[in-house]
Amino acid sequence: MAVTIRGIAPDSPASRKEIRPGDVLESINGHPIRDVLDYRFYMTDTRLALALRRKDAPYAVTVRKEEYDDLGLEFDTYLMDRQHTCRNKCLFCFVDQLPRGLRDSLYIKDDDSRMSFLFGSYVTLTNLTEEDIRRIIKMRLSPINISVHTTDPELRVRMLKNPRAADSLRFLPMLVEGGIRVNAQLVLCPGINDGPALERSLRELGRYCPGLGSIALVPVGLTGHREGLYPLRPYTREEARQVIATAEAFQKEMQEKHGCRVAYPADEFFLLAEVPIPPADYYEDFDQLEDGVGLWALLHQEFTDALAQEESRPIHRRISIATGTAAAPLLARLAALAEERFPGLTVEVHGIPNRLFGGAVNVAGLLCGGDIARGLRGKALGEELLIPSVTLRHEGDRFLDDTTIPWLEEQTGTRVRAVDNDGAVLLEAMTGG
Repeated sequence: MAVTIRGIAPDSPASRKEIRPGDVLESINGHPIRDVLDYRFYMTDTRLALALRRKDAPYAVTVRKEEYDDLGLEFDTYLMDRQHTCRNKCLFCFVDQLPRGLRDSLYIKDDDSRMSFLFGSYVTLTNLTEEDIRRIIKMRLSPINISVHTTDPELRVRMLKNPRAADSLRFLPMLVEGGIRVNAQLVLCPGINDGPALERSLRELGRYCPGLGSIALVPVGLTGHREGLYPLRPYTREEARQVIATAEAFQKEMQEKHGCRVAYPADEFFLLAEVPIPPADYYEDFDQLEDGVGLWALLHQEFTDALAQEESRPIHRRISIATGTAAAPLLARLAALAEERFPGLTVEVHGIPNRLFGGAVNVAGLLCGGDIARGLRGKALGEELLIPSVTLRHEGDRFLDDTTIPWLEEQTGTRVRAVDNDGAVLLEAMTGG
């Protein structure tokens, strides 16, 4: 257990010592260091005794600093070791459904508990040992997002295609009893883990409340690239309504026992069911926005709150918005509210069909630059085109197909602005702020 130092930040506590790039950090205050969690947890003390090694020679350094100051050591990667990849072969895996020719990083199947704590991604627990669980509890790595999918051990093995999928369920009560807040995800597949299986999962997960913070019910995502994969199909309207009804029955029970709903269908379930998406107060703490749960309600609330602060005034501006076909009708409602408040403002919303992924994929986050350009070809877009920032990778520079904003501007002949999923920010972008 040791990590190689690749640099020292200027003017940091470590820069005042004789530590060099290429040295190996073995421990801090006697605690072995194997990755970013160990490093960040143990470096918070004000006095740090570092055990290091230069080539084959061990040496020691003592560093004094303020409690929350960064020590200043830099490593090859953020995690300081390799990312833990998935050992499952889930029958609904989205990565298995990706088209060819995308960036290599998109084909990595992440199942890393550190990424869950640091960035909110979901883990299945099948990669973890009891030692890992004890470390999570010791370091208070809370909350943690867990892809449960079902609490039926045999069904979980079948869905994840991993014999450890059953045994790893025992880590759930260990985490909750250790004071770690858990957010659970159930990716639902028609006729597999919904119906009675869903009722069982909700009932058994509900026993962990209040340590279990929330449960997201998400419909399986299916692309047009499923050759040779397990036969799955999208939810019908009636099936989506049944999932919502099952969730509502569970919510009623949880509200009586714990004062909160706990389980929430993703926005997509309401769209599939053709029923109104609930208002913002339905989602309480918005624990699972990254899973598409409450995104529309929060955006609508933020937008209307921001609009209420604006006085009516003329704005002579014509713009367009490109988004996924699922969100287009919803954004059109917000555009209409803005047009009513600001005479002269024209906002045209375009739902872009997803040709890259095909199938039933209609969310904004999976649009690529090429599809946006094709979907807008020949259209008069006005002085600016707004696109969701989630269409771009984290660095904000490239779409999934490696095209860029400058490329899209050239294709459309229009200035392009990426806008975060924030109602106030969206209103500001619409009005030219």
